[in-house]
Amino acid sequence: MEDLSQENICRVCRCEGQSDRPLFFPCICSGSIKWIHQDCLMQWMRYSRKEFCELCGHRFSFTPIYSPDMPRVLPLRDVAGGLVSSIATAVKYWLHYTLVALAWLGVVPFTAYRTYRFLFSASYDMLLSLPINMFSTENIAADVFRGCFVVTCTLFSFIGLVWLREQILHGGGPDWLERDDPPVQEPPPPPNVEQDENLVEANNNINNNNNNNDVQQNVEANLQVRPAHDNGVLDPQMPFMDNPINREEPPVADPDEPEIGQEVVGDEANWNPMEWDRAAEELTWERLLGLDGSMVFLEHVFWVISLNTLFIFIFAFCPYTIGNMAIFLLGILKPGKPQMHFHGLLTTLLGYCIIGITLVKLHALAKMLRMRKSRRILGLCYIVVKVSLLSVVEIGVLPLVCGWWLDICSLPMFDATLKDRKASFKAAPGTSLFIHWMFGMVYVYYFASFIILLREVLRPGVLWFLRNLNDPDFSPIQEMIHFSILRHIRRLVASAVIFGSAVLLMLWLPINILKNIWPTFLPYTLSGDSEVNELSLQLLLLQIILPGFFEQSQTRVWLKGFIRIWCSVVSWFLGIRSYLLGSDTQQQNAGQDEGHRHAPDAGQGLGAAHQALLHRDVPVGFQPYDQPSYFILRLAGLIVFMCVSLVIGSLLTLTIPVWIGRQCMTLWLVGGHIGQTPTAEEAAPPKPHELYTAAMGTYLCWIISRGIAIAVNLFPQGRQAVVQKIKHWMSIGASYAMAAVIFVLMFGVVPLLYGLLLELVVVVPLRVPLEQTPILFLGQDWALGVLYTKITCALTLMGPDWALKRAIERAYRDGLRDIDLKFIIKDLAAPVIMCFGLALAVPYVLAHSILPIFFTNQHTRTLLARRIYPFFLIVAIVIGIIVFQIRQFKKLYVAIKNDKYLVGQRLVNYDHLKRKASMAPSNLRDRT
Repeated sequence: MEDLSQENICRVCRCEGQSDRPLFFPCICSGSIKWIHQDCLMQWMRYSRKEFCELCGHRFSFTPIYSPDMPRVLPLRDVAGGLVSSIATAVKYWLHYTLVALAWLGVVPFTAYRTYRFLFSASYDMLLSLPINMFSTENIAADVFRGCFVVTCTLFSFIGLVWLREQILHGGGPDWLERDDPPVQEPPPPPNVEQDENLVEANNNINNNNNNNDVQQNVEANLQVRPAHDNGVLDPQMPFMDNPINREEPPVADPDEPEIGQEVVGDEANWNPMEWDRAAEELTWERLLGLDGSMVFLEHVFWVISLNTLFIFIFAFCPYTIGNMAIFLLGILKPGKPQMHFHGLLTTLLGYCIIGITLVKLHALAKMLRMRKSRRILGLCYIVVKVSLLSVVEIGVLPLVCGWWLDICSLPMFDATLKDRKASFKAAPGTSLFIHWMFGMVYVYYFASFIILLREVLRPGVLWFLRNLNDPDFSPIQEMIHFSILRHIRRLVASAVIFGSAVLLMLWLPINILKNIWPTFLPYTLSGDSEVNELSLQLLLLQIILPGFFEQSQTRVWLKGFIRIWCSVVSWFLGIRSYLLGSDTQQQNAGQDEGHRHAPDAGQGLGAAHQALLHRDVPVGFQPYDQPSYFILRLAGLIVFMCVSLVIGSLLTLTIPVWIGRQCMTLWLVGGHIGQTPTAEEAAPPKPHELYTAAMGTYLCWIISRGIAIAVNLFPQGRQAVVQKIKHWMSIGASYAMAAVIFVLMFGVVPLLYGLLLELVVVVPLRVPLEQTPILFLGQDWALGVLYTKITCALTLMGPDWALKRAIERAYRDGLRDIDLKFIIKDLAAPVIMCFGLALAVPYVLAHSILPIFFTNQHTRTLLARRIYPFFLIVAIVIGIIVFQIRQFKKLYVAIKNDKYLVGQRLVNYDHLKRKASMAPSNLRDRT
């Protein structure tokens, strides 16, 4: 019988152990892969850059081997030398990082703002005193803070230019930029009289034989080179248009530029002024900012300061100067007359407009003079100016106009007038503009979201006049590059008309109807005269109520279902179901008739012709429909039904949630005295803030609608199905009954303790004098504690790895369905509550039970009771610093010892018995 025992071999080199190269078993792996040489393991760790076994996951451990002459305790001289060396290294790094911080956070913004202030001062005295003003020490902190904003603007401008360059390189520029002038054809050389007649005859025969093939090849080449052109018959200018990009549109100044094929003339055709040379060496963030310890960052600081100055001069000062000169030449603003609001911004925009027009004229002049390089540079500059202006208009001006229109149409709802809005604008112009812009952006965003929802319900092709924002080929920057200015202006005007009409239908008209049929319902109350603490309600609203409502996916499903029901009813009433929703028969036969579809006749309307055009290019974006008689009148009826539905829906949205919320808030404020009406002597209950009433009413309406939807789905299934569903809910409720304990602990006790601790440590010592008694509002402390807890959890998750971070990550990962009550209470709630409880209880017991025994003066007792919580915080911080320094000194001691006496390391074998012995106490604790 063969002996199964064999010698132990290394799993890397497959060699046996020797006296000078013994084998080790450093991990849990067993069998033939248990053993390994130390040098083989070190080589594998060096290449794999891992300190643990890839199979079992056990981390390898090494024991240091020191020189035999190492003393038991290091001499004081060695420790002092290592300490001085460490301090010198720390001081060196501290000085370097301080220089880095001063350069990037001080010098760069400081010089940027001083340069900006000098350029826009428009004073000769400022020019004469430039060196003194640049290095003046007055208002350094304020100038650095303002300079950060200037540097941010220049940085975004630079990033925008680079991104626009990438868009032009990848998507191509407009056709008028890519075209070149036709080359000047030289006259053919005179014929050679002495040419051999036989050679001429042979060439003529070859040309005659290949004439037909050459013509066909030339036609195919032209078809391949030339892109498909849009004949321009149909150009509906509606917002969000879904038209393909036409790269043949010239700028406004040259609309009739003939098409010229691009010719290659030497190396000039490949010349591109935007192809910038890259740095020779690889540049990292550490090297750029100077965090690698080198002084190369000073060169980068110099270049950043130079670029800031250049960007401020080119993109801010030059347009501002040009616009300012135009204003004075036109007589809009005379010298000595007070400037208007936002004079600098409006003047700069006017300057950009003048620069754009000038670039168009210069581009046309360069084209006439056949200056190819100058023409291309001017064209690229014109694209930059055009994209910048269009971005400002679409992102800034259009939402601002929508916000102002929303405010104007909603003035009766808040019992306000235009005079009030004018006064608020004069008091704080910047704040007023920002608020209106923010509301306008929200309105535009939800309008686009509603259009996306409509596309999921309606037949593909109904919304042909609106752009599909979910289209992967949709690129607004490419449209800004290729479309003309006039086309963008028409689209912006059409978009503003649609947005404004929607606001009239959904806000102004319902408000006026409501004022006539229910005069006492309006205005909404927005003042803070409620007795309920507004801060607590705002935090509850922002942290609990609104997130819980908007995160419900059923809201989108319900809205989609309601739109489908409305479309079904209206299409049945008007007889346009095939047009609005599409018929099932047409959808089934769509694939069969795909090869036999033709463009509709011109008499079928603009929409049908446009759909035929889109169907020719993109077949999946259109489904055919049956056109009934009097189709135009039916479409007009559809628009009327849509307007009436919008008015009714807005009217219900403005009244029902607010009315329900008012009733609930009234019961709350009165104190629950249902059915009792306050007498004439009693004061009427204060009106609550309508933000809270609307939020509460909306949430209650959602709960009621959810219950009705569940009942409608369950009752047709029979009594047994309802009973089974109720049993299922009861079982789920029983399984989640213990979750109420966690809810109380994590969302009640922990935030309350956290908020109360911060109140006693920070707020009370700073805001309450010693001669006054602090009053603690537990509700407000709990609301603030919710916010503090969320911030602390976010900071903990972003911080280093430790026990609390792992516990929070596991709690988030498990979720509500797989919640582990034992883990939550033991590893998360109990340590936090114990820590906060001790932090609150220990100082209180000392201040009110132990210290009064030694101090009899009442003033001293009050001082101790007020200052004991900050004192304990300072003590905790000092203890933490001391512990940190002790750990650092231990690491320094080990580093000094290893540096002087370490001769090697020896791999440590995995000891199963020692592992079991170390795990036994923890298992015993788990059992108990």
